[in-house]
Amino acid sequence: MALDTDMQRPAEAIVESAGSSFTAGMRLLPKDRRRAIFAIYAFCRAVDDIADGDGTGPDKALRLDAWQRELDRARAGHAATPVGAELSWAIGHYDLPEEELELIIEGMRMDVDGMVAPERPTLDAYVRRVAGSVGLLSMHIFGAWRGESSRRFALSLARALQLTNILRDIEEDAAMGRVYLPRDLLAEAGAAADPALVADDPHLPQVRARLAREARAAFTEAEAEIAAHPRLRLMPALLMMGPYERILRQIERDPTRRPPDRGQLGKVWDGARCLARGRR
Repeated sequence: MALDTDMQRPAEAIVESAGSSFTAGMRLLPKDRRRAIFAIYAFCRAVDDIADGDGTGPDKALRLDAWQRELDRARAGHAATPVGAELSWAIGHYDLPEEELELIIEGMRMDVDGMVAPERPTLDAYVRRVAGSVGLLSMHIFGAWRGESSRRFALSLARALQLTNILRDIEEDAAMGRVYLPRDLLAEAGAAADPALVADDPHLPQVRARLAREARAAFTEAEAEIAAHPRLRLMPALLMMGPYERILRQIERDPTRRPPDRGQLGKVWDGARCLARGRR
């Protein structure tokens, strides 16, 4: 399959067009680190847009195959796209664990194959791929890597963020035919596992509250590792952590509804508070 048009977009253009709340944290990085994290984000955005976009499953699988080939070229230093070229530079410049990029594509394939009330091992594998990999890559790019403590921090924070995403986006995901809520929690609450029914199920708040406790535990685990790192190196991660913690607090207070959206300035403030909390 030939490279499609979206693969030819520059990394920074992909980041800018996404309008992500993560962009503020990225822009605080020094030039080379910012360039590398933009490459990772653009790659993730491109493959995620395939999984979430229009088209049949087989068509999406072919487009992900094209990105897998481009990733292979990037690792060999022969990228054919702007994002691939930036990935190649980032891999070489920061000695990134290349297997984590592979896992991101595998996570997108799980979305394409269908995620409806997954069993725990499936959900854990999905979170590790789509969120954990990004966290580990980011820690290397931030210059924050300190071994096993960094691994625990990255994977715990990634799990907290992804579970919070799942809790926030239940209705939106159901509209795409997906239910990321784990099957065991749905069954215990007597809630529907059907995307057409889950958003209006009267037992959904109980499931939300249970999964929110798991997200809170993951945030707590991540916080326990902060002190092992130079806080300045963790600044982009903490600026992302703050707004998601706020979302989770809103869900904990009222699991009956989706948390209201918060403006960009509010998200920056939430991130700044997280950064300042516990400063030594």
